[in-house]
Amino acid sequence: MTFASIPPMRRPARSVGAEVAAHLERLIISGELRAGDRLPPERELAANLNVSRSSLREAMFELEAKKLVQRRQGRGSTVADIPPAAAQLRGNLADLDIELGYATELRDLVEPRIAQLAALRAVESNLLSLDEVLTRSNENLAAEESMRLDIEFHTLLAHAAQNPLLVTLCTMTTEWTRNTRVLSHRTALGRRISVHGHEMIYRAVAEHDGPAAAAAMEQHLREVREISTAPAGS
Repeated sequence: MTFASIPPMRRPARSVGAEVAAHLERLIISGELRAGDRLPPERELAANLNVSRSSLREAMFELEAKKLVQRRQGRGSTVADIPPAAAQLRGNLADLDIELGYATELRDLVEPRIAQLAALRAVESNLLSLDEVLTRSNENLAAEESMRLDIEFHTLLAHAAQNPLLVTLCTMTTEWTRNTRVLSHRTALGRRISVHGHEMIYRAVAEHDGPAAAAAMEQHLREVREISTAPAGS
């Protein structure tokens, strides 16, 4: 008897180390852990997180590779400062008086590239962080919370691109386009469009499809711009 060939299911491997790295990375990116904060000793931190020390070490090696923490023998681990080049770029950009049109144009140029690089470079912890934000996002949220998660998603995506200068550019364009973001989250329709766009971007990034991620980001930005310029109540 001949049986049909059934390919194996594609199931994402979720290691404990990746989950720990994703958790700590979110705390750092959200500002709950700040530059210079000292992390508890390994034994204590592993106990607090209810994970093995080997899983914690795996997570810490990853965060160190991403330059999010600094580890020194005998001195423990601390949250890293912004890299000097990125800090200088942020300082220079912060002093600029940017018109919205210029900021929007910069975002249109930068964010599709960020999405493309994230698709090529994202590791498991990055995907877990993005997925976690998506599970908390929906059209029924208050506008303020919806916008906060929107910003968190784009920031995490920039970090997944593994380039601190792109993170800085993403942060600054977020500040310059904040008013547009407020308008895009004022209605349930706008929030629904935002979440849908993020889901399409995440899907392409999770499949490590760079061109699809860039295209999804371009479409997302176009749809957000359209909804933010629509009359209220339309």
